Amino acid sequence: MDKNSCIGVFDSGIGGLTVVKGIVDSLPNEKIVYFGDTAHVPYGTRSKRQVVKYVLDDVDFIKQYDIKAIVIACNTADSLARAKVEEENPDIPVFGVVHPASKRAAAMTKNNKIGVIATKATANSKAYDRAIAKYNPAAQVFDVGCPLMVPLAENGRFELGDIVPETVVQEYLDPLVAEGIDTLILGCTHFPLFTDIIREHYPDLQLISSSGAAAENLKEYLTAHDLLRTEPGGDHKYFVSDDASLVEDIAHYFMGKALDSHVEQISVG
Repeated sequence: MDKNSCIGVFDSGIGGLTVVKGIVDSLPNEKIVYFGDTAHVPYGTRSKRQVVKYVLDDVDFIKQYDIKAIVIACNTADSLARAKVEEENPDIPVFGVVHPASKRAAAMTKNNKIGVIATKATANSKAYDRAIAKYNPAAQVFDVGCPLMVPLAENGRFELGDIVPETVVQEYLDPLVAEGIDTLILGCTHFPLFTDIIREHYPDLQLISSSGAAAENLKEYLTAHDLLRTEPGGDHKYFVSDDASLVEDIAHYFMGKALDSHVEQISVG
């Protein structure tokens, strides 16, 4: 496998850009191809069969590029379709968001009570419960589906001081805190945007971003297998399946800055 090949990243929408940000911050030389299936977002309300179909179409698209890794930057897709992606792509390493965050949470918790906020599909799949159990069988996992947080994030409503997202976050997290959790996994790539609100209202919680954990896991693998790109200036390509202009308008929420290249609209499937 060529170390100068691209890292292929995909998500059901644009929340996966938080994973891209993590990769760019820790691996600035890497070439990245990102695809957001914005025509079908959110995956979190779809059936498993439909999610698997969309995911395989997404992978087929990014494989048009010379890629050395597949990153599933979507908790729902990782929860429901990871095994199928690995089965159909035995020669390409596949990375997700669930296991890296689970491993970190399992190690960090002091009282073995871990909360997970995610889409309903991810929460219902119990993917985090199973993954955490592998690393810490004594841990209790409390999952909450949070359908209101994704649209808030995509509309820029995640700032501390905004009563709407603060109320929504508290509605979801108060029951988890009542259960005694000491560690919280942000189990959706949109949810790191709410970090300031969560830290303000729940300062004692240890927060784990599935996006950040995924980027670190990828870096560890590429380093161990001598696949890090050493030439500077890796280019980044961004594709979506719906109106590209809408994505460019709000991508800075997830990347922390404007994108370094234009977004192109394409069709898949």
